[in-house]
Amino acid sequence: MREDCKHFESRTYDDGETARFCTLDLAPEAPWRCPDDCPRYEKRLVDATWVHGSLVSPAVEDEPEDAASDEALSVLDQAEEIVDIIEPETLSEVEAEEAKAARAERRAEAAEQRRGPFHRHRRDS
Repeated sequence: MREDCKHFESRTYDDGETARFCTLDLAPEAPWRCPDDCPRYEKRLVDATWVHGSLVSPAVEDEPEDAASDEALSVLDQAEEIVDIIEPETLSEVEAEEAKAARAERRAEAAEQRRGPFHRHRRDS
């Protein structure tokens, strides 16, 4: 992939695995290559004068011989379709949980305000 493109992104996870991808989803053969004639390629100007040290992501493993086969690309397309199908539902569930937690927090704050600033819990002796 063109690591000097401003749309290239790389993430290294705790287990050492590194994900490399195009943020515009225009590289169907990621992480090995971008399309030769990508219409959105833009040189990342910030990197033009930088010297990279040892914290640079590890090199991409060699491309499997069958990575560009129709079957492999079909499997990747199917996986992307699955993610696209469940993403809205998953986001809705997360948003609902966050809204529920926010409502509970507001109720707790309101209850605390009703008690007043001098309210203290007493222990029965």
